[in-house]
Amino acid sequence: MFKKGIDRREFLRIMAAASLGIMSHNSIRAMESSDLTTSNFSTAPRPKVKERLIGFNLLNKFNPDYHTPFSEEDFEIMAEWGFNFARIPLSYWCWSSEDDWYRVDEKCMRDIDKVVELGKQYKIHVNLNFHRAPGYCINPPKPKANLFEDEAALEACAFHWRMFAERYKSYPTKYLSFNLINEAPSIQDQKYERVVRHLIKTIREVNPKRMIIVDGLDVGNRPLMSITDIDNIIQSGRGYQPMIISHYEANWVYGNGPMYLPKEKLGWPMKDGDNYYDKAWLRETLRRNWIPWEQAGGTVHIGEFGCHNRTPHDVALKWLRDQFDIFREFGWGWSLWNLYGSFGVMDSSRKDVKYENYKGHKLDRRMMELIMEYK
Repeated sequence: MFKKGIDRREFLRIMAAASLGIMSHNSIRAMESSDLTTSNFSTAPRPKVKERLIGFNLLNKFNPDYHTPFSEEDFEIMAEWGFNFARIPLSYWCWSSEDDWYRVDEKCMRDIDKVVELGKQYKIHVNLNFHRAPGYCINPPKPKANLFEDEAALEACAFHWRMFAERYKSYPTKYLSFNLINEAPSIQDQKYERVVRHLIKTIREVNPKRMIIVDGLDVGNRPLMSITDIDNIIQSGRGYQPMIISHYEANWVYGNGPMYLPKEKLGWPMKDGDNYYDKAWLRETLRRNWIPWEQAGGTVHIGEFGCHNRTPHDVALKWLRDQFDIFREFGWGWSLWNLYGSFGVMDSSRKDVKYENYKGHKLDRRMMELIMEYK
């Protein structure tokens, strides 16, 4: 998930290219299926997961400026609703710093211990994700070092993953996995592969059976195909296409000026210039992005998706239903961004929703009931 400050043009360029949003509905329909063959790929061993992992992102340690302990109530709610997955985006700045990569705040680490233990207690799989790692974050401010270029940053990142691997060595894969970094940038595959292999090797030296999730390139929208030989991994995609729906009037994407499309013209399906967006477009976009990895035997999980609170509620629900239908059709697990907040099912501050009080929170009942259909 992007936050305020990212360059708008670069963000839109990456997302348009990654999601094929620059292509029309008809041009996608015209693609030849032969383009999608993967005869040159070796078979990627599937992770030992018996059920689809479905749930929410929990953001307690996402922002070091106001991070909080994890709440048992969140796990009570997810368990009560029947979900089995919690993705935990972490900023390493919560327990360390850019000025001293090797300093560790034990108090913060005890908070992370708690969320790992809550997952085991409530039988919810916890996925620990380095949303900000030494040398890389999709969000500003830009790190001083570059994880994909600087050996020192890579070794610092490996240090933190080794610490996590050792700390949680006793937790079975059923309840815990590691997500190396959030939303890899648009870089050469070889540069990303080098980082991925080094971090996986570091973790597996401590815990050979730990399941690992690898976010795709191009902001989590394209699989890294050169790692089909690595056992027990999942690649993670994103479900924000098209951005005009998912991030309407998101000021960290579009700035504080008016959105280029008037709200009354939003709809689902919808036409925007030469592009026509509907369920078929969405299916083909996701299929084309990820079918090479699946044809090579790999597993896909959508680590983030959701719809900003400025998109009209009825439009958001129609779009979400099509997303859920496609995820179910493809057999993909997913985690909504987020449980609480502007994309969430609770406390989302939408102006066109009649909220229901639920355990002290403002529950979007219609969204919750929609999600419950697909768990």
